Amino acid sequence: MIGILVTFLLGLFVLIGAFVALLANRKGEITDFCLGLAFSVIVMLIILDLIPDIGEHLGLAYIWVALLFMALGYFLLRVLDHFVPDHHEHDKMTKKEDNSNLRHIGVLSSIALVIHNIVEGMAVFTTVLSSARSGLLLAIGIGFHNLPLGMVIATTFYQSRQSSVKTWLSIGAVALSTLLGGVLGLCFSSVSIPEWILGSLLSVTLGMLFFILFSELWPRIRKSKYKKERNIGLILGIVLMLISLFI
Repeated sequence: MIGILVTFLLGLFVLIGAFVALLANRKGEITDFCLGLAFSVIVMLIILDLIPDIGEHLGLAYIWVALLFMALGYFLLRVLDHFVPDHHEHDKMTKKEDNSNLRHIGVLSSIALVIHNIVEGMAVFTTVLSSARSGLLLAIGIGFHNLPLGMVIATTFYQSRQSSVKTWLSIGAVALSTLLGGVLGLCFSSVSIPEWILGSLLSVTLGMLFFILFSELWPRIRKSKYKKERNIGLILGIVLMLISLFI
């Protein structure tokens, strides 16, 4: 039950980040700050978290499995990209279309992060079973990079004029996905989950995050109106992720 509680508390970091973003003034500046933050956090998440974890689960001998599932994740989100409403070309957007595109980014990011957080919740739960102290420290470290993710999702939905109910449902889904991972870890605690399954799920997430980075976030941050705030977000994202790694 300590493991379940830790994975629940882990999701609260997403909610804290969301509250910080929604209570802030100057929403335009906050949006560009959060998009810069999202870009650097996702890049660091890939470098410091996903790639090492995939290597640990699959090993160099099965790198072809990782590449295959990365491609699968990338093209799954690319296909889904055409079914998620309110998507427009970045170079030809009106203000209304710009808000719709923010909502589009929020939806795609939420989908990828839910998958990632489920696997992460399972990892934290398993660590707590071995050592409550190690599991708690791991959760705190992960919580640090969940803070900016909560800010990003809240800001993109709010700025896009999404309804409050839909905004908090999306934030809640991302926040509770770590708890779902903990519950799944509890259900399968007596069963040995093959390493290749965990590695494959993380590889799918990696492919999805590559799509979000280069097809959605990069075109927006490249044309940010508030470049100072964007650059602060980029730097702070790197700092937060390094702090979480240190912890």
